[in-house]
Amino acid sequence: MYPMTRLSPKRSAILTFIRDRITGEGRPPSLADIAQAFGFASRSVARKHIQALCEAGFIEVTPNQARSIRLAGPLRRPEVLEIPVLGQVAAGRPIGPDVDIHEQLMLDAHLFSRTPSYLLKVRGDSMIDDGILDGDLVGIRQQAEARDGQIVVARLDGEVTIKRFERGDGHYRLLPRNPAYAPIIVGPDRDFVIEGVFCGLVRRD
Repeated sequence: MYPMTRLSPKRSAILTFIRDRITGEGRPPSLADIAQAFGFASRSVARKHIQALCEAGFIEVTPNQARSIRLAGPLRRPEVLEIPVLGQVAAGRPIGPDVDIHEQLMLDAHLFSRTPSYLLKVRGDSMIDDGILDGDLVGIRQQAEARDGQIVVARLDGEVTIKRFERGDGHYRLLPRNPAYAPIIVGPDRDFVIEGVFCGLVRRD
């Protein structure tokens, strides 16, 4: 089971605002800046959100110092990623994707081998031998190419599935990791594209 930290949409947006200010201007926003950007009636409302982000370990604040907000150091907390959950992907047979953003999750970067572009919820049990279970959120790095043996999310005839990828002689194979399922042979007459490569997962309680 991997740790996962949830933030409300408002606090997630405030954290993004702080990161963008530090990256773009080289200094953090003040409480007044945050209150103005988010339409808060006073700086005290902004301060409550900052205290919550500080208690959660995302930021640090030096008392009695102007513009004292800073992102938490990597030794205190791993780098935090904000990743959208786009919908569902089938691990049994292809299923049409839901491309709406369901939610945004704040996740520790060390959960993934590479930074994912988005998360998809798995439906089905065809990848259980690779430790990918029904209901897991898989991190997907968006790219159009894959090496033999990599786990990919692929669009096949307009529907989406997650499988291991293998090149054949004049065709591709999408391999399940459950003996109850047969490989999918993808010939040149099929509408096929790789959407992305698996780079880790998170599992909710």
